[in-house]
Amino acid sequence: MPTSAQSAFSFTEGSHIPDSLGRTGVISTPHGQINTPCFVVVGTAATVKGVLPRDIEALGAQAVLANAYHLYLQPGADIVDEAGGVGQFMGWSGPTFTDSGGFQVLSQGAGFKKVLAMSTAGLASDEVIAPGKDRLAQVDDDGVSFRSFRDGSAHRFTPEVSMQIQHQLGADIIFAFDECTTLMNTREYQERSLDRTQTWALRCLSEHRRLTDDRTGKPYQGLFGVVQGAQFEDLRRRGAKDLAQADVDTQVFDGFGIGGALEKENLGTICRWVNEELPDDKPRHLLGISEPEDLFAAIEQGIDTFDCVNPSRTARNGRAYTTQGWYNVDTLPSKRSSAPLEDGCDCYTCENFSRAYLHHLTRAKELLVYTLMTIHNERFHVRLVDQIRESIDGGFFYDFREDFLGRYRR
Repeated sequence: MPTSAQSAFSFTEGSHIPDSLGRTGVISTPHGQINTPCFVVVGTAATVKGVLPRDIEALGAQAVLANAYHLYLQPGADIVDEAGGVGQFMGWSGPTFTDSGGFQVLSQGAGFKKVLAMSTAGLASDEVIAPGKDRLAQVDDDGVSFRSFRDGSAHRFTPEVSMQIQHQLGADIIFAFDECTTLMNTREYQERSLDRTQTWALRCLSEHRRLTDDRTGKPYQGLFGVVQGAQFEDLRRRGAKDLAQADVDTQVFDGFGIGGALEKENLGTICRWVNEELPDDKPRHLLGISEPEDLFAAIEQGIDTFDCVNPSRTARNGRAYTTQGWYNVDTLPSKRSSAPLEDGCDCYTCENFSRAYLHHLTRAKELLVYTLMTIHNERFHVRLVDQIRESIDGGFFYDFREDFLGRYRR
């Protein structure tokens, strides 16, 4: 049975994709509604690099996700709390998410950044670390000890600490602290890690309840449990079932995230395993996904929201996403082109600037190119998921998917 405070957060289902788990819906939060499916723009340090909040709003973004670990290190969660929470701190009036810091167990601990890009052929190791990286995190059953990538200082995250930080950050949706393993970890380690993540989830529920009761007058924050289990069906299903049934002093999860190691070709299958076990009346978030093929596969299998830093990160490296695929604007074909990044795109960049100008900015290393490229890439992803939502409501999801991916893959 949910607590009375949880009534400030809700999810309502809408239309469904025939013969699948996919659906539309509405997440209601204290800072507004999120129409789902929805692509959530990532502003790691309470900013989308190089882009003003008003530009993020103008490109159609409904919500922004910030990184709890990075904001804990700089400027400090207490400072964000004093400013009124992450949304007010960064000048964003809409719904906000923060992650738990669990992904840093992977990215800081083993040095890997993009789970889907891993090649695991012939590899199985519980001590895996990316080439040229130092291990900055050590996991034990109680939590994780980090060394700051900024100055080498020592820090400690536990489920309770993660909840305390995220309550100070004040996002509308927060995530339980979890261990994000790699695909290279052995089956035995994945089992131990799942048990650890499940135990941490219960501790998060307990601390979330305590903080919600203590911090009276603060808007309610929806807490999402995170399903782990790597590529193993039995572990994924068990993890989902356990979180769906979790209840600590009437505090239950408001939604669920799917995280951890995912093989790209199995992404849809893993989402289906998990979502067949999760309740239909709560939202489901897929952490760190943005490629068009992956968005379609995940939405078909019941994912409601996504976040990923890839659109802005690749924009700063000159990549432009279009309905005809992606390309790099700093290459020779763009040098004299008067065309926009994408014909027909309604973003500020495409309506005002040519490929030749963006090519020039890239070669001249002018900072403006980061802003203009990011606006376009974020608009591409937000618009694509909006169009998928419209296709579900309109009853033509499968036709839209085949048409879009047919053009994109060419």
